[in-house]
Amino acid sequence: MADQTAQDQTAHDPACQDPTAEALDEAVAFTSDLIRIDTTNRGGGDCRERPAAEYVAERLAAAGLDPVLLERTPGRTNVVARIEGTDPSADALLVHGHLDVVPAEPADWTVHPFSGEVRDGVVWGRGAVDMKNMDAMVLAVVRDWARRGIRPRRDIVLAYTADEEASAIDGAGFLADRHANLFEGCTEGISESGAYTFHAGPRMAVYPIGAGERGTAWLRLTAQGRAGHGSKVNRDNAVSRVAAAVARIGEHQWPIRLTPTVRAALTELAALHGLDTIDSLDPDAPGFDPDALIGKLGPAAALVESTLRNSANPTMLQAGYKVNVIPGLATAHIDGRIVPGGDDEFVTTLDDLTGPDVDWEFEHREPALQAPVDSPTFAKLRAAIERFEPDAHVVPFCMSGGTDAKQFSRLGIVGYGFTPLKLPPGFDYPALFHGVDERVPVEALHFGVRVLDHYLQSA
Repeated sequence: MADQTAQDQTAHDPACQDPTAEALDEAVAFTSDLIRIDTTNRGGGDCRERPAAEYVAERLAAAGLDPVLLERTPGRTNVVARIEGTDPSADALLVHGHLDVVPAEPADWTVHPFSGEVRDGVVWGRGAVDMKNMDAMVLAVVRDWARRGIRPRRDIVLAYTADEEASAIDGAGFLADRHANLFEGCTEGISESGAYTFHAGPRMAVYPIGAGERGTAWLRLTAQGRAGHGSKVNRDNAVSRVAAAVARIGEHQWPIRLTPTVRAALTELAALHGLDTIDSLDPDAPGFDPDALIGKLGPAAALVESTLRNSANPTMLQAGYKVNVIPGLATAHIDGRIVPGGDDEFVTTLDDLTGPDVDWEFEHREPALQAPVDSPTFAKLRAAIERFEPDAHVVPFCMSGGTDAKQFSRLGIVGYGFTPLKLPPGFDYPALFHGVDERVPVEALHFGVRVLDHYLQSA
């Protein structure tokens, strides 16, 4: 029904007609092809995105663009191309997606993770949702524009990046630091992790658009001690010290820190559930308790519960080499995430939790981001979804993790999470990120092509 409504609306708007059937087919084919190109990023530089980058560049070139391939490290390839708009005075828009994927163990999957198989109307494989689907949809839209002779109003810069699944040092970080000129004029960007169907209840299709990200704070804890025999009394045990610090960090209850994006998300989600939030979201009001409100949101709680506060989760422990030898050094790793404005609290709290016997440092740090939810851009993103899904409930949300938008923010680019997909009830899209049996419905890709085509023309 939504597809027919969209066709009826666009039929009366010659400036924004539906993409062709060829574009819809290409989005599926490109997703499948890109999945078959194994770009597994195991960290530590163990990845090779170049085959996928060349695949993309060849198809952009066939659409009349002039893509450039850029590498900081051989094989870690990025692709950048610019589409000239009709209004030279307009700010440019960045559309970016990464080409690398996280590892997948074939034995755990129903379908081989690098087969790209299309089965029962679904494309299977690693990258189907994170994020070769978006890479493919954008590629299909751009090629369709070339066939139809369409130019957007504003310049659009396309960036297909390496290394997002690790540090981004070979990808978006490298582009922002060394090739900023390619992004001249870009003030806003769109990329992954937003605008998909989230079924929050019966006949309640929520489409969360990313308007913020918690900051990344990967930490290394180090405890020094006195090495010795495992049978002897040792009050300077490095393992005990780091273990105690890890336990304190894991048990810590971080205080609520409501950001504007999360406040807006809670307000809109509460309204959908018929809940009054005026008092409950005022930190100075009696009974201020967002956690209690979260408990009333049902499945929609998953969209906000991880972004109410800072977090620090222990993930790795390293010490010793033999059971009867007390090592003189023990380390631990913590995955920390920081809400916008929460940096000082995070540092002070980690100092307290680690104590005097454990040192800690940032191994990787990226800033928290916020994008305005009352901006013309957010309104256009909302309108693009509602055009093709009139019953959609579009809400802003803050991502618990991070994307390449963090690196591009160094250039003053405000990022939104916008990878539009219409998904059926029971399809747990967020759970498929880095999960087993990653897949995306063909019809979801078709929906995404239509929404992206409309938004990018009207942006």
